[in-house]
Amino acid sequence: MVHKVAVIGAGPSGLTSMKACLEEGMVPTCFESSDDIGGLWKFKEVSEPNRASIYRSLTINIWKEMMCYSDFPIPADYPNYMHHSKILKYFRMYAEHFKLLQHIRLQTSVKSVTQRSDFSRTGQWEVVTENRDGQEERHVFDAVICCSGHFNYPNLPLKDFPGIETFEGKYFHSWDYKGPEDMYGKRVVVIGIGNSGGDIAVEGSRVAEQVYLSTRSGAWVIRQVSDNGLPVDRFNTRFVHIMFKLLPMRFLNWLGEKKLNSMYDHAMYGLKPKHRFFSQIPVINDDLPFKILSGGVIVKPNLKEIRGSSVVFDDGSIVENVDMIVFATGYNYDFPYLQKNAIYKSGPRVGLYKHVLPPNLEHPTLAIVGFIHSDGAIMPQAEMQARWVARVFKGHKKLPSNQAMIKAVEKDTKDTEKNYIVSKLTPIQVDFVEYMDSLAKDIGVGPSLLWLFFTDFPLFQRVFWGPVTAYQYRLMGPGKWEGARKAIFTQFDRMYQPLKTRQLDVQQPSSTGRLIKLSLTLMAGGGALYYIHVRDPATIPTFLSKLRLQTV
Repeated sequence: MVHKVAVIGAGPSGLTSMKACLEEGMVPTCFESSDDIGGLWKFKEVSEPNRASIYRSLTINIWKEMMCYSDFPIPADYPNYMHHSKILKYFRMYAEHFKLLQHIRLQTSVKSVTQRSDFSRTGQWEVVTENRDGQEERHVFDAVICCSGHFNYPNLPLKDFPGIETFEGKYFHSWDYKGPEDMYGKRVVVIGIGNSGGDIAVEGSRVAEQVYLSTRSGAWVIRQVSDNGLPVDRFNTRFVHIMFKLLPMRFLNWLGEKKLNSMYDHAMYGLKPKHRFFSQIPVINDDLPFKILSGGVIVKPNLKEIRGSSVVFDDGSIVENVDMIVFATGYNYDFPYLQKNAIYKSGPRVGLYKHVLPPNLEHPTLAIVGFIHSDGAIMPQAEMQARWVARVFKGHKKLPSNQAMIKAVEKDTKDTEKNYIVSKLTPIQVDFVEYMDSLAKDIGVGPSLLWLFFTDFPLFQRVFWGPVTAYQYRLMGPGKWEGARKAIFTQFDRMYQPLKTRQLDVQQPSSTGRLIKLSLTLMAGGGALYYIHVRDPATIPTFLSKLRLQTV
């Protein structure tokens, strides 16, 4: 029976893992090497080795309603896209509200996590830690949850850039970037067009003489401010998710690319990649297109060679007098404190059952939470992972055999290679809604659209048409939260509140508009019923028979 659980890291994944353990009656102890909670979101002026690092101006690219925990909404007056300082405040409020701070040991690093000699009988682990004074301690835990993330070890592939040793200027990884102060009046080359590369290029272009953005493969770039000025995440709904299951992916890619190119032609801007739109998570950057249009950022192909202060690109073009190169080339990942046989490898990646549990251990008492890549925020996904693994630890969830889990892991790897274009440096990629629903089904907390359609139609409308916020997974089942329904009904109020800084008279919608909306709702309801019937023809008759019995 699992009672004592070690949680490694007090970032967003570690905080929610502690809470999940407490909800299941377990006692967590969290070890955090830094002097504060927050993990990645704790800004420091100087990057610390083996820790994630962010820059001074960083603002999250996920809408606040889609990134918060399921039973603790972000304050209504907080902006829809938050600066890292606001995010850290939110995590502190969460930790204080659920009384997590008393379980955290700050400035305590984990040196090793190894199986005890009687592991085959007990499933226990020995955890060796080192405190701020350099003193080592040994602890015994029934289970361990690793929440140390995958942005700790910068990938700096200098061997891929011949002549780097001749470069006369300054070069560094984006992990070391804090702000554009050193770029004033300089000629800067940024390598890599991920979110960090795009942000650094845009920010640097405001002070640099010229910024060149070098990309090997290009990228689709979307805006945070979408149609009608709404956050783009607002359109991540169950209705849209069902459409993705029913319509051909070729058509969806065409539609998505047509929409993006109607704002600015990606080919004309030098951004168009070889892959289709939904084959890879897009770059989110509202400012980059304008900076390209105004000449502050010049997009270039892959960097081929460096000759002193000159840089040669694959197309033969040369940029001279380069002062600085920023490598936004991603991260390697590692769990140096774990013994090697605790990690199962599936291709180049760590293989995890449900993206949480190593499938090769005799006892499922080691979990990795937050080690995932998707089109949604990590916070609600880590929370769902933590809720699931806490029930596994307590014996509420029976797992399949090791062979069956390994087979599932290998299928995940093949599916990722088939459906997505991802770097070998990133963890397995998943679809946000599909993955959340999969774990929720195992826990017993997934929202039943059919039940809501017949018993609470107003809520059904918001769950089906509205964004898939984490509150939906607190409506029923273990961990049900009485405030979940209200949180769903008020999520747009929290979206609008920080925008109401100048009061205006707003006309009420016409009766015609309401009639059109009702018609679309009825059509969507019919589509949902059809989708449910196609997937499982027995669901609707079974549900109606139960409803008839309850009515009698």
